[in-house]
Amino acid sequence: MTAARSAGRAVLGGLAALKRLMYRGGRPNALMRAMNRLDALTYGTRWLSPRPGAVLKVVGRRSGSLTSVPVAIARYEGAEFLVSMLGPDANWVRNVRAAGGRAVLSRRGREVPVLLDEVPAGRRAEILRRYVAVAPGARPHLGLGPKAPLERFGRIASRHPVFRILRAGSGQG
Repeated sequence: MTAARSAGRAVLGGLAALKRLMYRGGRPNALMRAMNRLDALTYGTRWLSPRPGAVLKVVGRRSGSLTSVPVAIARYEGAEFLVSMLGPDANWVRNVRAAGGRAVLSRRGREVPVLLDEVPAGRRAEILRRYVAVAPGARPHLGLGPKAPLERFGRIASRHPVFRILRAGSGQG
C-alpha cells in the first residue's frame, strides 16, 4: 500500500470515529442535532436538496408533535427505501412504527404522504449495500462500504431497519 493511500485511510478512519462519537449511544449530540436541523431545512427545499436527500416528518410517539429528520433515500429495483443507520432504537424508527408507518416525505419543495412498510431482515442486504453507496455519511455506522461482499450486509441486516416507501393510499412506491 502506498503512503498516500495509507494516510488517506487513516484520515477516513478518524472521520468515521468522529462521526460515531457524534452519535454516541445511537443519539446525536448537540452539534449533530444542530447539523441535522440545517440538513432538514436544506433537504426540504427545491434547489438545495441533494438528490437522495429528503425530510421525513412523522408524529412523535410521546409528544404527539410532528418531528422532522433528514434522511437519504436509496433506490433499488425500481422502489425507494429508508434505512436507519442508527438501528432499531433511532427515534424516527420508533415513531414510524408507533404511527403504523404513516409519515410525510418532503423532497425538493414537495410534501407527499407516505406509508413506510418495514422490509424483513432477510431481504435487506442488497438495499443496505445500495444505501451506503448513496449515503456515505452512514458508512461509519454500518461499518461497511458499497463494495463490501453481500454476505457482510446480510450479517448486519437485522440491526438496521429498512422501510419501503409507498405512496399513502396507493399501495405502490
